[in-house]
Amino acid sequence: MPQREVKAMSNNAMFELADRLKELREAKKAVEEELKSINAEIDEVEYRLSELMISSETQNFTRAGTMFCLSTTTRASAAAGMKEELFDALRSKGFGELIYETVNANSLSAFVKEQIAENGDELPDWLKGLVNVFEKTTVTVRKAAR
Repeated sequence: MPQREVKAMSNNAMFELADRLKELREAKKAVEEELKSINAEIDEVEYRLSELMISSETQNFTRAGTMFCLSTTTRASAAAGMKEELFDALRSKGFGELIYETVNANSLSAFVKEQIAENGDELPDWLKGLVNVFEKTTVTVRKAAR
């Protein structure tokens, strides 16, 4: 087979693969946009459902073989501009093991929740102004037990 024909076949294969790659990337982008839209709608519906469940004092219910339960988690994060002060306070109180390069958000949240429980449901004075604490209520969904 002459060199020119081999090169033409190689170019055709390259162009076909390039076109397919472009199509796939465009399809991926479209799906990612759709996923963002679906996630936003999930957040809105979950928020509205949790508000209704809270106002009606419904902790959980089962519908069509699926159980919906309210779940509240405590979250904490370093207050704006207070990260180093938080690190210094944690070290001085003997909790320096929480710090690596930074403090893991889940570890900090669990730690703050423990501190609040040990301090009569209040944030200890030494943490005030160093962390922001909030509760987030979500609806968990799972298959109902038979």
